[in-house]
Amino acid sequence: MRTHRVFAAVYDRTNASAERAFIGQRRAHLVGGLTGVVLDVGAGTGANFPHYRAADRIVATEPDPAMRAKLVAKLKTTSIPVDVSEATAESLPFDTASFDAVVCTFVLCTVTDPAAALAEIRRVLRPGGKLVVLEHVRGENRLGRWQDRLAPLWAAFTANCRPNRHTRQAIEEAGFDFDEVEEFTPLPKWALIRTMLQGSAQPRPA
Repeated sequence: MRTHRVFAAVYDRTNASAERAFIGQRRAHLVGGLTGVVLDVGAGTGANFPHYRAADRIVATEPDPAMRAKLVAKLKTTSIPVDVSEATAESLPFDTASFDAVVCTFVLCTVTDPAAALAEIRRVLRPGGKLVVLEHVRGENRLGRWQDRLAPLWAAFTANCRPNRHTRQAIEEAGFDFDEVEEFTPLPKWALIRTMLQGSAQPRPA
């Protein structure tokens, strides 16, 4: 797995103002009430850890060694037991139906194969389990076209983050139905990444 040392080193500082302004509150709403065994996919630097309140155990996957080192340093920010794995989202080394909830925060933009990742997430969820997401998504019209043009360059400097993914559509095509979903635009008009998606979805009955 390629490591992104510079990106990992600056990630928390780069996002600090947005975390204070709106992302931290969104994370708390997303994960604070999750119970049972929770899988945090592509957990990055561990930014979700302080916001878990009710989970029995967290399993955090992060394949990038530099990001994973930051994550391990944040284990002290939660009293909930955390197991750390280097697994990729596309190949989760866990039994079928082994998690009560799966969390994706700003990770489906970076995975190599979103469809494969979502298929794995669906596989490891227990019956009645849910997927919760906080992601940025492709904008519309002129913004979306600029995101399409700049995606390869943006990805080269941001650990493969793609600004132009249709993540809501991908989740629904993977067999999930949203019971809560919101798209919002908290960032200024000049920002390349502007539209965000937050929601909770359950696997569609077979």
